[in-house]
Amino acid sequence: MKKKEMPMPSYDVQISHPWNNYMITPVEDRIITLEGVPSHLPYGSSSGTWGDSGKGFSEQGGTPLGADIVYFSRYEDKFYHLKADFPKDKVLSLVQRAYSNNESDSSSEPLKEFISIKDEPDYYEKYNKFGKSYYKFATLVFGFAPKGMVVVWFRYGYVSVQLGEFQAEVVKDDKKYADKMFADISQTREEIKERMFMPDASPQKWKDYQKRYLWAPYISSENKTFRLFRTQSEYYNGETEIMLRPWGIMPPVKERAVPKEMSFFWETEKGEAFEGRAFFSWEKVNQQFEKAGKDFKLDFKIAPDNNSMQIRINNQPVEVDSTRIYKSDFKFKESYK
Repeated sequence: MKKKEMPMPSYDVQISHPWNNYMITPVEDRIITLEGVPSHLPYGSSSGTWGDSGKGFSEQGGTPLGADIVYFSRYEDKFYHLKADFPKDKVLSLVQRAYSNNESDSSSEPLKEFISIKDEPDYYEKYNKFGKSYYKFATLVFGFAPKGMVVVWFRYGYVSVQLGEFQAEVVKDDKKYADKMFADISQTREEIKERMFMPDASPQKWKDYQKRYLWAPYISSENKTFRLFRTQSEYYNGETEIMLRPWGIMPPVKERAVPKEMSFFWETEKGEAFEGRAFFSWEKVNQQFEKAGKDFKLDFKIAPDNNSMQIRINNQPVEVDSTRIYKSDFKFKESYK
């Protein structure tokens, strides 16, 4: 039987920045696609936070293989040109994936981190019939940091996977772009510079956030009725991850960035459902990760009474900004009845 051809991907496009002081505005843009169909950035300036602009855009189409973008960095008073080729093999692999975000109400098969849509073309009917479990690639996110640093992510619901980091070059003769941009807005270049210019803007913080380590989170309790259901992690490099049963109980060690925030859901008895949250300082945790060696675990030990947690690496306490535990209303397939 002949396999169906993969449909051309369609997706929202976002342009993000680290925070509002670091706003950029595209002047010319083109997302280069495998199929040759036109695909573009949203109209207007960047917004949101690193890896998430918080704004939607009209749907674009075509497998994204590169970008040709000229943009104005308002806080640097410079135009940059990004001419980037995306890693083709990685793109073709990522557009064929669907990542699990939730348990499936229409399938009893064990969940995986992601499945191949090419291998399971009926996945939507199989897993998502009574509510979305696996999310396909639906958002292409650009992140613009100082000095021409650009990062690109693929998003699948909550899950975000970094495609790569790219470098834009300063446009030395920028008159034609300046004429084009400032003809369409009420502010002059001088007014923007006076209000927003940051002479010491540096990408170093976001360069540092790119560091990855071979590690995995491991959440446990001495309470014999403890059942972990879900872990979701937000990393400093803009990636996000969800881990569900069964693989989330003992998640594989792989390259991950330093966590910014982690949430996890568990039960110990009927009516005893909880959500734990931990918030991390990059500087403090990165120092411990650097000393931890390879293939280490970030251990979360939940107290038997569910009121507190200890976090350790190699039996050494991890200094965190804060931890919290709440009663939870979440219900899972294996919840206590």
